[in-house]
Amino acid sequence: MPGSEDALARGIPRDPATLPGAAPGPAETWLRIVQVHDRIARRVDSALHRQHGISLTGFEALRLIAKSPGRRATMGELAEALGLSRPGVTSTVGRLVTDGLVLRERGDGDQRLLHATLTAAGEQRVAEAAATHDDLVAHLLGLLGDDAAVVTDALARVSAAARSRQ
Repeated sequence: MPGSEDALARGIPRDPATLPGAAPGPAETWLRIVQVHDRIARRVDSALHRQHGISLTGFEALRLIAKSPGRRATMGELAEALGLSRPGVTSTVGRLVTDGLVLRERGDGDQRLLHATLTAAGEQRVAEAAATHDDLVAHLLGLLGDDAAVVTDALARVSAAARSRQ
């Protein structure tokens, strides 16, 4: 049947790149990155609130302080690492201070520097919450399967390019 192949293929694009999602444009890629970040962050934030009484931002601040030399970090270091404004870090650290998880201390050499120092309660909270955070993130990102290394490498390149100040 000479025309049957054409009849079967009628309405199906011959070029796979024309299929929706086959070759996403920058706008679609950006939307997916934003959606994935937002959905994972909300899911993890909710789990941390429910199980440990702490926000995702609070947890990330605690983890950064816990990994810093002397278990203390300046407000500027936290702002840079968390991608928050100074007022945002002040607010986050203020909640951690209220909860007894960190102390605010002036710098030894430079009295203008304000440090957040982990308390014993903060150390315990970050250790407990880390398992919840890490297990949930690993589960969700595990859905990338064999593509995880490729996606991670590509995002690292974009992040490095966006970070450079030219």
